[in-house]
Amino acid sequence: MRFILLLGVVSLLADVTYESARSLAGPYLAILGASGAVVGITAGLGELLGYGLRFFSGLLSDKTRRYWLITIIGYVVNLLAVPLLALTHHWPMAVALMITERIGKSIRTPARDVMLSHATASVGRGWGFAVHEAMDQIGAMTGPVIVMIVLAISGSYRYAFAILAIPAILAIIVLLIARFNYPHPQKLETKQAEIGDGKLPTAFWMYLGAIGLVAAGFADYPLIAFHIKQNNIFADKWIPLLYAIAMGVDGLAALLFGKWYDKKKLLSLATAIAISSLFAIFAFSLSPIAIVVGILLWSVGMGAQESIIRAAVADFVPTAKRGTGYGIFNAGYGICWFLGSALMGVLYDFSLVSLIAFSVVSQAASLPLLIGTQKHFAGK
Repeated sequence: MRFILLLGVVSLLADVTYESARSLAGPYLAILGASGAVVGITAGLGELLGYGLRFFSGLLSDKTRRYWLITIIGYVVNLLAVPLLALTHHWPMAVALMITERIGKSIRTPARDVMLSHATASVGRGWGFAVHEAMDQIGAMTGPVIVMIVLAISGSYRYAFAILAIPAILAIIVLLIARFNYPHPQKLETKQAEIGDGKLPTAFWMYLGAIGLVAAGFADYPLIAFHIKQNNIFADKWIPLLYAIAMGVDGLAALLFGKWYDKKKLLSLATAIAISSLFAIFAFSLSPIAIVVGILLWSVGMGAQESIIRAAVADFVPTAKRGTGYGIFNAGYGICWFLGSALMGVLYDFSLVSLIAFSVVSQAASLPLLIGTQKHFAGK
């Protein structure tokens, strides 16, 4: 648990950095002259690269076993791209930095999650990943509040991005401390999973299909924030605060559903998706109250996904293939997220009703697959 908490501090500081930037991304691109399609495609492309490249970083981490080196490189790229947004004056450059930040995350995530999976084996994978996710979300909640205050005082998006250099540097320092205190995190898992025949189980692929449908229909916050900005529903300074509240609910949902996962496995995730699948109906309305409800539903689904999906992958995949499993899973997830985000960005400019219908139907379609996977999982 000490190792989980130490990496949790890294994630907390990292989330202060890049989740603050994500809370401002939609409005900032709107100010720089981008369209709804650009915002949707940027969010989707960022997730495509942020998840798709994990296939290669996961393979590399299993092949080299250099989990710490890959994790550190990824965090440096991921975090330092954010404060550089303060120097942009045109939306193409801002888009490039936003995508670079996602690429950095793609480099470090499989290797970091493999290390976390070793530590969570003894405390319960659902709970261990949930604790890490909750700390992650403390940062994601705190960061947007910080930039909201900076934005309220200065009225400058560039000042808000510049101040994020502080948590970025602190995160890298704590990461290096963790590296020197726990140079061999694989030793934290005393009972290793069986090697098997080297193939990923059928349940893994069914699970990937289900989560792919969820990812496709799960609109990213920048598009929701873009909708708020375009229709002047809330003042700019409140947009990051809404995101901060969402991240707080995200963290609580992660703890609740993560703990439940250790008892009920994928039924916990199916329940969360059933609750959150209607978020788009509210989030893309013109009513301030309805939008708040939609964002809260969105955050419940996000919290459950971000804690449980990593725990389940570790339970499906043998230890020796775990980096590869995380890489393949995240690549598929990212491709589906990109296709769904790009489509919803285009639909936003033409038909909000179609966007909402696509979001709801895609997420609902995942439930039969998850239930089927749960049956296979229970029989293992």
